[in-house]
Amino acid sequence: MSNELQNIKNRFGIIGNFPALNRALEKAIQVAPTDISVLVIGESGVGKEFIPKIIHSESKRKHQPYIVVNCGAIPEGTIDSELFGHEKGAFTGATATRKGYFEVADGGTIFLDEVGELPLQTQVRLLRVLESGEFMKVGSSQVQKTNVRIVAATNVNMMKAIQDGRFREDLFYRLNTVQIDMPPLRERKGDIHLLFRKFAIDFAEKYRMPELELEPGAVHYIENYTFPGNVRQLRNLVEQMTVVERHRKVTVEKLAEYIPMESHLPMVVNAPNNQKQNDFGSEREIMYKILFDMRNDINDLKSLTSELIKNRENTDLSSHEKNLINRIYTSENQQNVTRNSLLFFENKNNDVPVVQNPTIISGHEDSYEDVEDIEIEENKPESLSLQNNEKDLIIKALEKHKGRRNRAADELGISQRTLYRKIKQYNLEE
Repeated sequence: MSNELQNIKNRFGIIGNFPALNRALEKAIQVAPTDISVLVIGESGVGKEFIPKIIHSESKRKHQPYIVVNCGAIPEGTIDSELFGHEKGAFTGATATRKGYFEVADGGTIFLDEVGELPLQTQVRLLRVLESGEFMKVGSSQVQKTNVRIVAATNVNMMKAIQDGRFREDLFYRLNTVQIDMPPLRERKGDIHLLFRKFAIDFAEKYRMPELELEPGAVHYIENYTFPGNVRQLRNLVEQMTVVERHRKVTVEKLAEYIPMESHLPMVVNAPNNQKQNDFGSEREIMYKILFDMRNDINDLKSLTSELIKNRENTDLSSHEKNLINRIYTSENQQNVTRNSLLFFENKNNDVPVVQNPTIISGHEDSYEDVEDIEIEENKPESLSLQNNEKDLIIKALEKHKGRRNRAADELGISQRTLYRKIKQYNLEE
């Protein structure tokens, strides 16, 4: 690591040695002497605000004004006045002429935080400033000039915002002359403990209390947490624990009370707008739903296998095929099926055996029509009643959607036809 980079980290209190973080800081140092615009990309809370400070402090404008504007915090009706100023009488309440940020910051740097939240009308004005340095106050026809370095930042997906018509493409490419990406904290696992210790020391000094220490298990836990709020969330966590907790040794159990580890249950990703994600009351119900789906897939496979055997020209079954059929159509604890106990259709000629296509009925046991001589030992554990749970899921879905079968079927992930069949099967007619 270069001395210049380490000096920047020390000056601004930046902790961490993650390569992507170092690369972002190095790019900020490289572009600082120029006047080109910079766009900082990163999730909320990753520390994007350090980049414009570094750029301004390392540029020839460092003795001129540095102004931070949160574009998402200014109402749409007044943001033009805030940025470019207004003339007296330009609108109701404009009792005097006012300078805007671009006029006040002439010769310096403006940091436009959350630039993706700018209204389209303001984006047109900003584009003109970037291209020619010209702007007009609200209510004025006089063109003014300004010499301002613009650094912008956003946590918005800019390409999607452009496609949705919420951000001008030409403005994006003017701002994005140089793009600096700030990595999220979950990718900087090696830096998380360092940041925790830094914040613990700072808040211990601020509140005049002993600093917090993480036990080894807690270190592993915190380094594997995703931190959706990034560095800001970690800082708030340490401050809260410093004030609230009496014991200075932080255990895994205590840490889990503040940041519970996320569950990794199956979920629908990028589902279509017309398809709602299934909403179940408990993890057990989700697991039952998965089991039902797997059972339906197996039943479909059984039917397909039977159709293939029925329709092929050579209907003689080899011993290997019989063993496969025996495994598919019988439970694991069932005895081997003999030739006479295979699932045959009644054949008029009584010479060519044909494997039956079974009709599956939801529940513990598979039921087949026209079956001859079936030797099966039933084994029904009372502790696992999938049929009852399936019935309960259907009842809950119907009650939740007030009997609307189409919505209940969508929630259960089955077709309306299947739902109708199961309603008749369980005698659930309204």
